[in-house]
Parts: sequence; structure tokens; C-alpha cells
Amino acid sequence: MNKVTLSATSFKPQASPATWLGVMGGGQLGRMFAHAAQAMGYKVAVLEPSSDCPAGHAADHLLCAHLLCASYTDAAALAELGEQCVAVTTEFENVPAQSLATLAVHSFVAPSADCVSVAQDRLIEKKFFADCAQKSGVMPAPHHAISSLADIDSIDEALLPGILKTARLGYDGKGQVRVTSRSEAKTAFENLQGVVCVLEKMLPLAYEISVLAARGADGEAVVYPIAENVHRDGILFTTTVPGPNVTADCAARAQAAALEIIGRLNYVGVLCIEFFVLRDGTLVVNEMAPRPHNSGHYTIDACITSQFAQQVRAMARLPLGDPRQHSPVVMLNILGDLWFANGSSTAVEPAWDQLLALPGANLHLYGKDDPRPGRKMGHVSFVAPTLAQAQDNLQAACRLLGLSA
Repeated sequence: MNKVTLSATSFKPQASPATWLGVMGGGQLGRMFAHAAQAMGYKVAVLEPSSDCPAGHAADHLLCAHLLCASYTDAAALAELGEQCVAVTTEFENVPAQSLATLAVHSFVAPSADCVSVAQDRLIEKKFFADCAQKSGVMPAPHHAISSLADIDSIDEALLPGILKTARLGYDGKGQVRVTSRSEAKTAFENLQGVVCVLEKMLPLAYEISVLAARGADGEAVVYPIAENVHRDGILFTTTVPGPNVTADCAARAQAAALEIIGRLNYVGVLCIEFFVLRDGTLVVNEMAPRPHNSGHYTIDACITSQFAQQVRAMARLPLGDPRQHSPVVMLNILGDLWFANGSSTAVEPAWDQLLALPGANLHLYGKDDPRPGRKMGHVSFVAPTLAQAQDNLQAACRLLGLSA
């Protein structure tokens, strides 16, 4: 990767003139970043095509709205964001890397366009993981690039059954199809419009984990406790920290691999890396997100420095914060399905007052007024003196919300 060239100057918050930080992307991650930045004394500008978005609701305003409603490639909007902000980050990995490179001409951009571009293409990402494996000791799953039907004819039979994934623009289970045969793979490839894909071998999975790491412009890096994740329909359902199945050896190997990956990228900011843990204990690196991550939301309520405050520190070239966890925690994603419980066709607001009556409940709603099945509307974290208590409170919440835990 290209080396980041920096001065030693940090972008410290000041009142007049205000220090502005920029965010590419208007989702809930940008919203929570804005809250963290504002708490530290910064003002925040957001560039996002939609005028009604979670981060836009939290963005600061100065004369005109500094929610720049424009395409991520709009030259005028990029120029305005770059002129306004001393540093810019992204909350969405599919923001064009070229736009980040354009911003980097005048502003400090973290993570860099080079780093984001690696995470935007599964084939490039897997090659990078394989290159890191000599030191990290952790390989990606066996896989094969698919760019034509002929490629499917030539795959090794050992890759089946597998998961066909689009090489670009996939998230939350989108652009992924499980296949058990070549004929199914061909049908899936055609249904995915024949875009470049990756066929990954399905492995004997025991559980899934993610590791948050953060790295400053000075090369200092920290790593958070291991999060154990449960997904449903390709979307994160719960995150538990400490993970009940995560051994000390597994945690050490995953954290070491994460630090190797973030260092080799010469990355600045928060990076989330997802791993599979197989039934025999083997660790397999799955993918990375060049930004704060859904599985890291627990850090807001259970760690000394949240992932969002850490992102602010890194992009502002300030000292990194303490990543230690002070309490066991379980996080539950809140999807739009909850507004349509019991088959109702009319959206009904869940009983937040009853949810908040549960011990240790911390509710975070994202300001979205259009609940839809599968749409992330918020999350709730249960912090407790013991993991067992946090898990009991999660069970109570699931019963209250009509979810199967």
C-alpha cells in the first residue's frame, strides 16, 4: 500500500473558528460518528445523496445546511466538503475510492482511498488476506473467481457446496447465494446479472467473530475484545462480548491477525475484520469493513472508548483511546420487522418503555421513520455485572419483542 504522508499536526477541536470533520455517507454509522465528534467539540458535515438520512439529522448547520445532498462523485460537493473540513472519513465502504482520493488532495482522509479500495473488491481483499497469512497465520476460505459460465465449468468440485458472492457492492447478505452444484451456481450467476463473483467453499462453521482494531497516523494500533456474532438471513442479530465460545487462544490469534492486517494496510481509523471459527478450532478470515461496524456498537455502552470516538481520534490525529471493556454486554439489532409483529400490515411502534424497564438496557434508535423488514432501525445493548445477567436480559427483551432468541 502507498505510505500515508503526514505532518505531526493534529486537528484539535476549537470553538472559533470551529474545527470541522467530514463524513461520506448518511447512514446510522455516520449519525453515531457525528454524535461522538460533537461530544469532543467538533462540527460535522455530511455528504449523502438522500436529503432524509440518519447522519443528516445529526449534522451541524452553518448558514446553509452542511448536509450536502449530492452524489458521492459530485465535483462541486466534494470541493465544498474538502474546503469545509480538515479531515474526512467514510461510514460506507461502497463510497467510490476515487472520491476519497479527490478529497485527499486538500483534506486528510482516513481511511485512505487505497485502503477502502481493497475492501471494495472481494477478490482483491482475499488476495490481500492471503498475502498477510505468512505473518498472520490466518487464510481466507478456499475460493475461485467467477466471471463467466465457463469459469463455473472449471471449478474444483471440492468448492461445492459453496456461496456465490458478488465481488463488489455486497453487504448484509445481499449479493450472496448458496449453491450445491454447478447447475445451481450457473443459475445463481445469471440471476446476479453475470457480474464478477467469488465462489467460496462452505466450511464447517462453529461460530463467527469480529475484531475491531484502530490505528493512528503515527502507527500506534489498539485492538478491542473479541465479539461473538450471530446472523439471521445474512444480517447481524446479536453480538456478545466476551464471546461465550471464544477461547483465550482463539482471541489471541484473531487479535494478532487483525493487528497484522491493519498494519500492513498502513490504515488510519477503525477497521472491523470478520472471522469464521471452524469446528476444529481453525480460524478463517472472512472480510473486512473499513469503518466502524454494526458488531462494534457494543463499545458505546461497554467500553472506555467507543468505536466512534476512536474513529474521531484517529482521523483527527489525536492519541487513540483506551479500548478496554468495563462490563459484559449483549447487543441486539432492531430491524423494521418488529413494527409488523403478529403479521400486522400496519406499522406499530414497539414498546420501548417496556424494553427500557429491563436492567442494563441502552436503546439506540437511528431516526428512520420508514420501518421495513430487514432494515436496521436501531439496536439495544444490555450491560450487566456478569455475562449471564446480560444474556438473561437479552432473553427477556426477545420475549417482549416477539423474537426467538
